[in-house]
Amino acid sequence: MDWDVLALVDSTADDRPLIERRAVVRNGFYEMQARTVIERVPPAAGIVQEWAVSPYRGCAHACRGCGARAGHRRLGLGTGADFDTRIVVRPNVAERLRAELARWDGRELAVGLGGDCYQAAEETYRLMPGVIGALARSGTPFTVYTKSALVLRDAALLARAGGRVAVSIAFVDERIRRAVEPGAPSAQARLELVSALVEAGVECRVLMAPVLPLLSDAADQLAATVRRIAATGARAVEPVVLRLPPGTREWYLRWLEQAHPSLVGRYEELYDRAGLPAETYERRITGQIAQLCRVYGMACGAPEPVRREPRAAQLALV
Repeated sequence: MDWDVLALVDSTADDRPLIERRAVVRNGFYEMQARTVIERVPPAAGIVQEWAVSPYRGCAHACRGCGARAGHRRLGLGTGADFDTRIVVRPNVAERLRAELARWDGRELAVGLGGDCYQAAEETYRLMPGVIGALARSGTPFTVYTKSALVLRDAALLARAGGRVAVSIAFVDERIRRAVEPGAPSAQARLELVSALVEAGVECRVLMAPVLPLLSDAADQLAATVRRIAATGARAVEPVVLRLPPGTREWYLRWLEQAHPSLVGRYEELYDRAGLPAETYERRITGQIAQLCRVYGMACGAPEPVRREPRAAQLALV
């Protein structure tokens, strides 16, 4: 006689990515409650802030050289097309940020490094007003990194909070933009955004990043970019040469091999294993940009890190 025996343990392994097992999919986005939101900035990012908060992971701007791509790997997703299309939303980011700022020491935070905080997902979730409010109430200095004109929606909040905005404009050649930043606004749109932020009273600087070796680093390309940035009323430019940390390196070089195969070997010579460009090359490029900035009356280089005493009393550690 045959018996049907029910297994006491389900032997079927759930091999889905971590994010798909823990997140709720809504509106085409992956909603995932964050346990902590203030995170260390990787040294390879090339910015002055050491800590950051990101309402979103992944970015529809699909910039091939985005240094945040490796973050998707920790979620069980790919660092290429997954990063561009499978956007992770942290709906509780403002709540968690308020709790963590109660114990924060007043160091400046970067906002939006894991994915542009004003990308299309923000139109649906509207997380940034809560983030700005939490930072303002605690007196924490912060800089928002974005390419999107949606930031103008919160211009008044940013001005009252004393927040800075860094708009990324690495080059003004639209052919390059379409190739390496296919989902991002045009350079012209971002130049107009800088002008609008300045007019709205928001402290704004231009992150001239990433300068692409052998693609956007010619003297005439750099001069055209700095000249058009100066015309916006921006007071400062912060140049950053492309970084290729693990996760970003593979995706960028795959595109480079298809689009500019003759340059792959030169990139491999230029970058070390950590994804940093040769110091001599970086000094030469940033020096050229600094000279152009002097011609147009703008400051050049990373700003001094800001630190303020917290407004709220810190919680005792013991």
